[in-house]
Amino acid sequence: MSERRREGYSGTGPGPITPDGCAVELYTRLPVGEEPDVIERAVPAGARILELGCGVGRVTHPLLARGFAVTGVDESPEMLARVRGARTVLSPIEALDLDERFDVVLLASFLVHAGDAEVRRGLLRTCRRHVTEGGCVLIQREGQGWHDNAPWERESYGGIVRLASSEPVGAGVHSVRFEYEFPDATWTQTFLSRPLTEQEFAEALAEAGLVVDLCLTEDGTWVRALPVTTAELTQTAELTQTAELSQTAELNQTAEPQQQA
Repeated sequence: MSERRREGYSGTGPGPITPDGCAVELYTRLPVGEEPDVIERAVPAGARILELGCGVGRVTHPLLARGFAVTGVDESPEMLARVRGARTVLSPIEALDLDERFDVVLLASFLVHAGDAEVRRGLLRTCRRHVTEGGCVLIQREGQGWHDNAPWERESYGGIVRLASSEPVGAGVHSVRFEYEFPDATWTQTFLSRPLTEQEFAEALAEAGLVVDLCLTEDGTWVRALPVTTAELTQTAELTQTAELSQTAELNQTAEPQQQA
């Protein structure tokens, strides 16, 4: 069983619990949603996909069935033991370095909202490090106001899924608790999440050498990002510096008459 825990993350219920509080047996029950459709529409047929945080293969298996070549990465050996037909790699995402690149890098499950900003930076650096120059990174993020709606619950997957709480714990981070109630078992997961504005999201990607290309869903939760070359980063930095210098000069010119008066 997974015994190491990430700080601020925990889970309860039958079966193994991963370092980030996910219950392995719970995820074997949860059916896949729209993810395979969103991914298929956004990438070339037959693309090589690196799936970061693949879990038990809920998304992996439908992608394999649609002809994609998938490499699944997860830090839980118990999760990876449920994956069939794909190459798997046991590793924390932020520490991954396969020395190879993929047509598509997939970062789903709202992982970009990691409570620890340095972990988020590591996740995005891994995305950039493993995507080909002509490839793309697909990222799933939280919807706007997601934390503001707690608590709520809904019937789903033959049980009750409940967002029990989302409480600020300082420095822009929330502690989030989910509860999953089924007739024969109950699980909980508590994790840290850092909401990101559009600007903060774009800045986080830019820091890793990525730029938003397209929103893939109407609610904006799925986006496609493209790698930015070193030359493009340099050009962007130069343009930003020029704009800042121009703005400073304009402010100085505006201030001079006031000082003379």
